[in-house]
Amino acid sequence: MSPQDVAINMDNNSSNNNHNHGTTNNGMMGYTSDIETASQSPVEGDVCFPTPNKREEGGIDFDALEEFISQEKKEIAESRRTDSTHTAASGMPRRRRLSTVDNGRRYSLYGDRMLNAADKIDTDLYRVSFYSTAEITTVHSRSISEIPEYNDHETLSSMLKKGCFWIDIHNPTDAEMRALAKAFHIHPLTIEDICMEEQREKCEVFLNYYFICFRSFDQDEFSTTYLQPSALYIIVLKEGVLTFHFKCMPHPHNVRKRIKQLKDYINVTPDWICYGLMDDITDSFAPLIRAIEFEVDSIDELVLILKESEQSDMLRRIGYCRKRMMGLLRLLSSKSDVVKTLVKRGEIAPADGTRPALSKEVALYLGDVQDHLISMVSSLNHYEKISSRSHSNYLAQISIEMTQTNNEINDVLSKLTALGSILVPMNLVTGAWGMNVQVPGQYQEDLTWFAGIITTILIFCVISTILMRYYNIV
Repeated sequence: MSPQDVAINMDNNSSNNNHNHGTTNNGMMGYTSDIETASQSPVEGDVCFPTPNKREEGGIDFDALEEFISQEKKEIAESRRTDSTHTAASGMPRRRRLSTVDNGRRYSLYGDRMLNAADKIDTDLYRVSFYSTAEITTVHSRSISEIPEYNDHETLSSMLKKGCFWIDIHNPTDAEMRALAKAFHIHPLTIEDICMEEQREKCEVFLNYYFICFRSFDQDEFSTTYLQPSALYIIVLKEGVLTFHFKCMPHPHNVRKRIKQLKDYINVTPDWICYGLMDDITDSFAPLIRAIEFEVDSIDELVLILKESEQSDMLRRIGYCRKRMMGLLRLLSSKSDVVKTLVKRGEIAPADGTRPALSKEVALYLGDVQDHLISMVSSLNHYEKISSRSHSNYLAQISIEMTQTNNEINDVLSKLTALGSILVPMNLVTGAWGMNVQVPGQYQEDLTWFAGIITTILIFCVISTILMRYYNIV
C-alpha cells in the first residue's frame, strides 16, 4: 500500500469519526473541544507527527498566512452583517464579536482559574501589536487580519518582508495559533506549551527558532492576583519575533518605548528584542526587592526594642514579608538557567542558517541580565536569613516576656501563700476560743487569758515573718 493510500484512508476515517463524535447517543452535541479537533484525523489528535525536513522548514509560508487573513476577514464581514441585522430588528446595537475569538481557548493545564481568565476576551480591545523596523509607528489591532488595514494597498506578507518584525498577541485563540504554526513552521510541542499556559521557565532550540518561556508577575497592587506569576512566551525567528501572553503586562510596551529611544544607537534584531523583553522583566523585580530590603531592616531593628503593647502586628509583618520573598524566589530561581541556556545554545550558529544566531553584543547584554538575576536571588536569600533571625528573635522576645510575667505571678502567689500560712493558725486559735463550748478562762472576769492569746498570736506572727524573710520567701 502506498503512502497516498494511507493518507486517503486516514482522511476517510477522519470524516467518519467526525460524524460519530459530533453527536452523542442522546442526539446532543458533543464537547466543543471534540468538534474543534474533528477536522484532524484521530491519529493526528493523539500523537505528534515528526517535524518536516529542513528543506520544508525554510522561510515563512506567506500563502498560508494570507489564506488565514482572508478567512478571518470573511468571518468579520459576516459578523458585521449579523450585527446590522440584529440592530435593525431590535434597535439595540450589539458588540461586534469575532468568530475566531468566540472559539477561544477552552482548556488549560492549570485548571479553571486560567481558563476563566482566558475566556473573558473583550474583542473591542486591541489584542495584537505589530512592530517593524520598516514602519514608523507600532500598529495595534483587534486581530491579525486588521494589521494591513493601517497601511493602504499592502498585505501582511509584504509588511513582514520589509525588515525585522515583532508580533505581540494577548490571549491568542486556537485559530490564530494554528495559522501561525503553519505559517512560521512552529513545532506542535511549542503550540501545546503556549495553549496550555505552561509555567515552567525554559529555553528550547528548534530547527528554525528559539522558544523561551519567561515569567513575570501581576504588577497591579490593587488586584487580587497581585504578585501571581504570568508567563510570556517568546519565539525568536530569523526574520522576527512572536510573543504571546494571557495576562496584561507592560513589558512589550516598555521594550517598544526603549527601542524608539535607542533606535539611532542600536541595530534592532530578533535576538535584541528577546533580550529587551527579558531585561525589562528582570528590572521589574528591582523595586520589590528594594522594598523588601527596607522592610527587613525595619523589622530587624524594631523586633527587639518595641514594647509588648507595640508588637501586636509584628508577627503579621514578618509573615507577610517572608511570603513575598518566597514568591519572588519562586519567580527568580530558574531565570538564570534560562538566560544561561540561551547564551550557550545561541552562540552555536546553525550550519544551514535557518535559525537565528545570537550576536556577541546581545550575548554580552544577556550576561549582564544573568548577573542581575544572580544578584537578586542572592539578596533575597540574605533577606530571608535576616527575616528568619528576626522571626526567631521575636519568638524569643515573646518567650522572655512570658517567662517574666510567670515569674511575677509566682512571686505574688508565694507572698499570698506566706500570708496564708500566718493567718491560718491565727484563725484556728481564735476559732477555737469562739466556739460555744467550755474553754479555759471562760469563767474568769479579768483579761489574763485574752491578753495571753493575743500575745501568743503576735509572737507567732513575728516569728513566722522573721523565718520567711530569712528564707527569702517574702
